[in-house]
Amino acid sequence: MSRYALIAAVVVADAALLWLDGTQGQTLAAYAAAVALTMAAMNRLPFAAFLAALALAALTGGSLALLVCTGFQAGHRISARRDVVTTACALSAYVCVLLLAVRRPPGGEEPWISLARVVILTALPLLAGRYMAEQREHLRRERALIAEQERLRERLRIAHDMHDSLGHLLSLVSVQAAALEVGPLPPDQQRAVGGLADTARAAAAELHEVVNALRNNDAPGLDDIGGLVARSRAAGAAVTIETSGETVPLTDPKASHAAYRVVQEGLTNAVKHASGAPITVSVDWQPDALLISVANPMPRRPPSSAGGGSGLHGLTERVAAGGGLLHVHPGPREFRLVAMLPLVPVIAGAIP
Repeated sequence: MSRYALIAAVVVADAALLWLDGTQGQTLAAYAAAVALTMAAMNRLPFAAFLAALALAALTGGSLALLVCTGFQAGHRISARRDVVTTACALSAYVCVLLLAVRRPPGGEEPWISLARVVILTALPLLAGRYMAEQREHLRRERALIAEQERLRERLRIAHDMHDSLGHLLSLVSVQAAALEVGPLPPDQQRAVGGLADTARAAAAELHEVVNALRNNDAPGLDDIGGLVARSRAAGAAVTIETSGETVPLTDPKASHAAYRVVQEGLTNAVKHASGAPITVSVDWQPDALLISVANPMPRRPPSSAGGGSGLHGLTERVAAGGGLLHVHPGPREFRLVAMLPLVPVIAGAIP
């Protein structure tokens, strides 16, 4: 339903109720105009429109459709404590007016009928609007978190591709130029080949710098797992982190980064395939290894395998680059992602 159709429907519905109650002429026309203006201002000034709807309802005893629409919109736009206080004060004033109207002769409504009207026509639309707003914000944060993780994963993939393809070709060019440089060539050609070799080496060095920047720029490590869990909680995920054993610093940046990626991939999979389920992140320090696991209950519907596995395949390579192993345990009741990262570099560095 379009905006104008909604305004027309509310005006017709509330004006018809007031007409059936005996109101006619200019009073009915003024009331219809007030309802239309309130509905028109509902999107830009939701709380002012809600207050106006409460005032019209208190004066006329009607405005039922107007109360529902403006209440839902106000609940959808509540974002600060001031909004909550304003809405609560307005509802309290409306309840007081209704209760006072009950006591006025001749024979008003029963008090419980007035309170039921408040709950049905104001409180429920407010709560429904607030719930819808929270769900929309939860989905927005969840999508932003997944998009950020996909962006980092794509950046690392590009870095790997550049290193494997361009780096290999530039190395070949540099080797071939060096071979020509020591060969029996005229002096001018030797100088040209020497310049070519220098250019190839400089290009390879710049390529390595670019690849390192792509890999290490904002490259999080083991110490950033807490922030990752906090962001997931802020996005609405029920994440619990458990730590055991004596903490030992990971001096190998590849292993530290792999630990972060294991937790990130586990949280991403849990959010995608088992949204709303509790997630447990475990960091267990063993004497010679760090065990990291991310576990969540299996979803009722198994995840589709179409196009899947690329993230876990890349993660396996990343963990292997840090000297570790990655295991996926899709049990009947629980999905668990486990990585083992050795502490051999730390122990070897500690030996005199």
